Amino acid sequence: MFKSNGTDIVFSKHEDDSAVSHDSPTVLGALILSLVLLVGVPGNLFIIWSIMARIKQRSVTTLLILNLACADGFLMALTIFFIVYLAKQTWVFGEAMCKALFYLCNTNMYASIFMITLMSVHRMVVVVLPRKVSSKVSRKIVKRVIVSTWALVMIISIPSLVFRGVREDIAKEELNTTKLVCTPNHTLPQHVRFHYALETVAGFILPYTVIITCYVLILRRLRKTQFQRKVRSEKLILAIVVMFGLFWLPYHVINMIEVAAEWYPEKNYTRKILDKISSKSRAVTSALAFISSCANPILYTFAGKSYIKQNGFAFMARLFEGTSLDQTRTKKSKDIEGLSNADSSNGTGPPLISAKMADKR
Repeated sequence: MFKSNGTDIVFSKHEDDSAVSHDSPTVLGALILSLVLLVGVPGNLFIIWSIMARIKQRSVTTLLILNLACADGFLMALTIFFIVYLAKQTWVFGEAMCKALFYLCNTNMYASIFMITLMSVHRMVVVVLPRKVSSKVSRKIVKRVIVSTWALVMIISIPSLVFRGVREDIAKEELNTTKLVCTPNHTLPQHVRFHYALETVAGFILPYTVIITCYVLILRRLRKTQFQRKVRSEKLILAIVVMFGLFWLPYHVINMIEVAAEWYPEKNYTRKILDKISSKSRAVTSALAFISSCANPILYTFAGKSYIKQNGFAFMARLFEGTSLDQTRTKKSKDIEGLSNADSSNGTGPPLISAKMADKR
C-alpha cells in the first residue's frame, strides 16, 4: 500500500500482501511521482532562476519565496529514487540512503511550512505594526532568521534518521523471493506516538496557528483603515497558505489516527478500525501531500499570467517585485509611488502593501 511518513514514500505491509507489490496503488503512486518530477523540478528551478537572475533588489517576501522554491524543488528531485523503488519493487540504495533520503524529505517538508509561516508573520509586521517597527525588519535580519529556520528543521527531522531502516520482506506472490523495503522501524508504541505527533504538531498545528493569528490581525488592521483594494501579494501569499493547508490536512489527520491507534491493545476492535482507516487512506493523503510541492509554480503562473505577454520569461520576476522595466513602461499614480517608496524603505519592494499605505487608505 502506498504510504508516506514525513513526505517519505514507502510501501506498507497490509495483512499478507508484500510490502511492495504490483497493485493499483503502486502503479498510481509511480504515475503521480513521475508527474510530480516532470512538473515540480522544472517549475521550481524556473522560480529560482527568475529570482536569482532577474531580481537585483530582492524583497523579504521574495527571499522567502526563493527558499520555499529551493525546499520544494529539492524535494521534487528526490522523487527519482522513489520511482526506481517502485519500478524495481525493492530498495536497492542501501541502509544509509534509506535514512538520508527520508531525512531530507522531512527536512524539506518542515522548511516549506516554516517559510510560508514566515511570509505570514512578515505580512503581519508590515501591515499591523508601526512603520518604525516594520522598517527594522531588514533583509539582513530576515536572512539570519532564514538560516536559523534551516538549522531548526534539520534538528527536528532527526527522528527520520532514527526511526527508519531497511528490512527484508517475503512477497506473497513469490514465496521464495525476498524483497528489501525502506520502512519505519518503530519498536515501541511510544516511538510511533512521538514521531507522528511531533511531525503533525511541529509541521502543521503550530505553524498554522501562527498563520491564522497573523491573518486575523491583518484583516482587523485593514478593516480599521477601511483599506478596500485587494493587493496582489496579499492574495498570492494567502493562496499559498490555503493550498498548502488543503493538501496537507488529510495527511496529518491520518497521522493522528495512527497515534490514536497506538493507545489501544493490538486485538482491540477500535484499534483495528483505526488501522484500517489509516492503511486505506495513506495512498490518497500521501499523494496529495507530495503534489503540494509542485503546485506553487502552477499557482504563480496563473497569478502572473497578465505579465506573460508583456514581460516574457521575466513575468515571474514582475509578479514578485515589479521590475524597473515595468516602472518605465507604465504610468504610476501617486498611490503607487507612495507604495513603492514606503516598501523600499523596509525592504519589501513593490507591489507589497505597507502599513503607511494602509493608513492613507
